[in-house]
Amino acid sequence: MIWNWEFVWAEALPPLLKVVHITVLATLYGFAIAAVLGLLLALLRRAPVRLVSWPVVGFIEYVRSTPLLIQIYIVYFGLLPALDLDPTPFFAGVLALGIHFSTYTSEVYRAGIESVPRGQWEAATALNFRLTQKMFRVILPQAIPPVIPALGNYLVAMFKETPLLAAIGVLELLLTAKNTGSYTFRYIEPFTIVGVFFLIMSIVASLGILRLEDWLKQRRPG
Repeated sequence: MIWNWEFVWAEALPPLLKVVHITVLATLYGFAIAAVLGLLLALLRRAPVRLVSWPVVGFIEYVRSTPLLIQIYIVYFGLLPALDLDPTPFFAGVLALGIHFSTYTSEVYRAGIESVPRGQWEAATALNFRLTQKMFRVILPQAIPPVIPALGNYLVAMFKETPLLAAIGVLELLLTAKNTGSYTFRYIEPFTIVGVFFLIMSIVASLGILRLEDWLKQRRPG
């Protein structure tokens, strides 16, 4: 099949431009869930009570060891209906993305927390800080900035996983390209454009993460 620029401008590109925001929003909302839930999982995993920490460890390992597509199906067809909720495919997909990647961000947070020098923990204890004060006023402000690049990598990874939401009917880039191909019988142009979109947006996101990392380094004392 010969590449057809006229088809690109007239048929393939316009519908894709209309749904780019869906892919971007799914990524941003999903990452917001992953960032918050991942921090919660990291803190619960450090709980001294094994009745709390062990189930969290089991949950993290289960989610990380099973395919994201299966988890999307579980959330959309199982979890949310069991809670008497009638979710939109977009909401279910975003929630599944957030839950899945929260298990990875939790490990990033855990590494950051464990990298804080022991003296900082002891100093907070000597000042008679409560556990919440110690964590949110002393430990986390030192633990999170160094792990920003790793968190950013998962943002890009999540962005590249959004095509899986097409499996439950989310009209994002991949499904739109497939629909365009199904009624025009030309697939190479729409799928190539989708690949270029993902490449461009991944590069932009990576550059943004590098800028944020540089900004944090400049603000870091010493």
